[in-house]
Amino acid sequence: MKHLFDITGKVAVVTGGSKGIGKAIAEALAAHGARVVVASRKLDACQAVVDGIKADGGEATAIACNITNRPDLERLVKESEAAYGQIDIMVANAAVNPFMGSNLDIPDDAFQKIMTCNVQSNLWLAQMIIPGMQARKDGSFIIVSSIGGLKGDKALGAYAISKAADFQLARNLAVEFGKDNIRVNCIAPGLVKTDFAKALWTDPERSSKRLAGTPMARLGEPEDLAGIAVYLAAPAGSWTTGQVFVVDGGVMAGATAG
Repeated sequence: MKHLFDITGKVAVVTGGSKGIGKAIAEALAAHGARVVVASRKLDACQAVVDGIKADGGEATAIACNITNRPDLERLVKESEAAYGQIDIMVANAAVNPFMGSNLDIPDDAFQKIMTCNVQSNLWLAQMIIPGMQARKDGSFIIVSSIGGLKGDKALGAYAISKAADFQLARNLAVEFGKDNIRVNCIAPGLVKTDFAKALWTDPERSSKRLAGTPMARLGEPEDLAGIAVYLAAPAGSWTTGQVFVVDGGVMAGATAG
C-alpha cells in the first residue's frame, strides 16, 4: 500500500507548468519521484520552477513551448524524450481565455484561439505521445479542464465550450486506448486563486458570489489540485480512466444557504 503514490523514475511533462495549477502539479509529481519537464512559453519562468524542484531534491528540466504551434509541441516531445527517454505522464494544463462577455459577441479569432489552445493542442499531444505509451502498455494522460465545462455561463461561453470538449476528448481516448493500459482523465477545478483566473477572484462581486455558493467557504489554491494529479499519475489510479474529477470546494454539489 505504501507504493500507491510512488512514481519514482516516471517521466512527466506539464504544460503551463511555470505558475499556478501547473506549477503545483509539477512540484507534487517531482516530490513523489517523477522526473518532470516543466513547459510554458517563457523559459526563465520554467527554469525558476525547475530550480525549486532541484533544491528540494527532485529532478526536472525546463523547455519553452507555445502549445498553439504544432511544430513547437513536436519539439517539446522530442526534447523531453531526449532528456529522459520517454513520456509516462502527460499533464495538459496550459489554456487561454482571451474573451469574456456575451456568447453573441465572441469574435471569430478569439473562439479559434481558445479552441486551438484548449482542445486542439491536447489532441496533438495525444497523437504524439500515446503511440509511445501504447508500445510500453502504460501511461497516464491528464487534461486540466474546468467546472466551466459542466454548466452554462453568460460570460465564459467559448472557454466553457472548450472545457466541455476536453471532457469528451478524454472519454474518447480512454475508450480507444484502455486496452493498452493508458488512462485518460480530466481534472475540473473550480475558481482557483491563480493569475489565469485573477479577473474573476479579484472582482469583489464575482468573488463574494462564488464564496456564497461554495460549501467549504473558500476559493481554491493551486496546491488543492496537486493531489488528484498525483493520484491519476500513480499506481493508485491504475483502474481509473475516462473520468472528470471535480475539485471545487463543493460548488457543483449545490448552492449553500449563503
